[in-house]
Amino acid sequence: MKLLKKYEAQAEEFVKVCHKLAQNLYVTSSGGNLAWRLEDNLLLITPTKLYKGDIGLKDLVFIDLEGRVVEGKRRPTGETPMYLKFFNLRQDIISVIHCHAPNVGAMAISKEKNWLMRPIYPETTIEVGPVPLVPYAEPLTEQLAENFVPFLPKYDSFIMESHGLVTMSRAGITETLMLVELLEMSAKSILLALQVGDIKELDREAVCDLGNTMRTRSLPLFGAPGVNKSLEELYFD
Repeated sequence: MKLLKKYEAQAEEFVKVCHKLAQNLYVTSSGGNLAWRLEDNLLLITPTKLYKGDIGLKDLVFIDLEGRVVEGKRRPTGETPMYLKFFNLRQDIISVIHCHAPNVGAMAISKEKNWLMRPIYPETTIEVGPVPLVPYAEPLTEQLAENFVPFLPKYDSFIMESHGLVTMSRAGITETLMLVELLEMSAKSILLALQVGDIKELDREAVCDLGNTMRTRSLPLFGAPGVNKSLEELYFD
C-alpha cells in the first residue's frame, strides 16, 4: 500500500469528507462518490457499493486517468467513466464530489425554472457560479459522462437531471465539500423563498461589482481557464 502511505494525510482527509457527506444526509445507502487528483495521472476515488459513512482508509482506491486500478483492494465507483471525463477534459480540476443533497435534489426533479443558474446570493455567485441542468442519462453509463461534455468548459457545478449534484474545484476535497454545503443551503433558501413569493435576483450592476470582489480575492472565474471573460457575462450574456 505504497500510495496509501505516501498520501496518508490526503487519504485521511478524504475519508473525513466521505463521513461528513453521510452525516449531512447528502448521501444515503451506497449512493454518491468523490475523487481527488493527487498527481497528473493519479486519482484517489471512492469504491463501489459502499456507504460513505462506513468508508475507511483500507477501502480507498487509486486509479489512473484511463480507469485502471493502481492500488486498492476494492473496485472503484461505477461512476468512474464520469470522473475520467471530468479530469481528462478539465486539467485544472483537482477534486470532484457527486452527491444527492436533498434541496439541490429537489431542483433536479423540478419542472420549474432552474434558479441556481441565476445570481441570488453574493457568496454563491462568486464561489459556486451558475449551475446548469445536465440532461438525464442512465447512471453508471458512458452516456451520462458524455452529457456533461457541452457544460464542462464553462461551469464548475452541475445539477444532474432526476439524479443529484456534481461540484468540482481547483482545490482539495474539503474545499469542494464547502462549496457543496454552500450550494445546498442556497437551494434550501430558494425553495423557502418560492413558498413566500417571487425570487429577487442580484442585478447586473451588483454582479459586475462582485466580479471586482473576485479579482480582489484572487478567485478564478468558473470553467476552464480562459473560457469565460467575466462574471457578468456568465450570468447575463
